[in-house]
Amino acid sequence: MTDPIVEEVRQHRMAHTLKFHRNLAAICADLRAIQVASGHTVVRLPPRRLEPIHASTERRAPRRT
Repeated sequence: MTDPIVEEVRQHRMAHTLKFHRNLAAICADLRAIQVASGHTVVRLPPRRLEPIHASTERRAPRRT
């Protein structure tokens, strides 16, 4: 079963990709230009550090015997 909305998005994405001859740098530059032209504020959050998993606190499933 195919979703018509997903198919439409894929068509537009492929058309955009082919417009820039599959050049990822050019595609990203165009998307950034569209983003700037939109006038919306772009929020960039700092990366979150993950807490390390310690062997003593790690939960494991009980072993089957």
